[in-house]
Amino acid sequence: MNNIPYLGETMALGAAVAWGFAVILFKKSGESVHPVALNLFKNILAFVLFIPTMYLMGQTLTYPASNEEYWLLIISGILGIGLSDTLFFMCLNRLGAGLTAIIDCLYSPFIIGLSIMWLGESLTAWQIVGAVMIISAVLTATRMNSTAQISRRNATMGLIFGTLAMATMAVGIVMIKPLLNKSPILWVTEIRLAAGIAVLLLILLLHPRRRKIIASIGAVRQWGYTLSGSFVGAYLAMMMWIAGMKFTQASIAAALNQSSNIFIFILAAWFLKEPIDRQRVIGIVLAVAGSLLVTFA
Repeated sequence: MNNIPYLGETMALGAAVAWGFAVILFKKSGESVHPVALNLFKNILAFVLFIPTMYLMGQTLTYPASNEEYWLLIISGILGIGLSDTLFFMCLNRLGAGLTAIIDCLYSPFIIGLSIMWLGESLTAWQIVGAVMIISAVLTATRMNSTAQISRRNATMGLIFGTLAMATMAVGIVMIKPLLNKSPILWVTEIRLAAGIAVLLLILLLHPRRRKIIASIGAVRQWGYTLSGSFVGAYLAMMMWIAGMKFTQASIAAALNQSSNIFIFILAAWFLKEPIDRQRVIGIVLAVAGSLLVTFA
């Protein structure tokens, strides 16, 4: 399989396209399905599907790791999957896919900032420029005259939820970065998914409207969106992402993965009929360009 020309690049680009479509499907599902319920369903489906996938790829659910490493993965899963993805869906419901794609680019500067603080990495001048570009993009795209169809409250809360989603996702990845370099990625994914599922079940248990939240998963009108979005976003996109990282250079795969925000922006206008104005176009161009600078400068 390694001899297939551009296999890694194709898989990395396919992951970006798959995630782009998944976000559109999640937006439609979120019209009826509560963010906690949607995230829980997505994670359970992915966890179940990855079990036979692991065995087909010669991996197992067990791996020799220390208690400290297991706890790091559990905390990472709670933050990066349980909380972050729920916050992401809350942002998506309030801002729509196009604006969420722009806010999603905040992930890169959060990663860089946390890597400097925790891993001792340095920051280049171009990375500073990239971070400023991303922040400018978010501020430009979320100005009120660019969100005319969104209430002031939803615009504000969506920005807060989206920023917190990227922050918790970045924390969840940076804290296990040394572990990722020496551990099977599917095993890491399963442990993180299990932790994310556990915290969501705890949230449901303590939530006063838990019955209504659980019932929302069965919304007949959105069931197709919920199932297909979860399969494409949590399983198919992840498998393509892993293949992209395996069969081509990490820098090339990362650049192609970053194009997912462009696909989301375009697909949101095409399928969801979300408006495209000058501010949003400037925002997505600045955000993606800034992400590339932060990642590769």
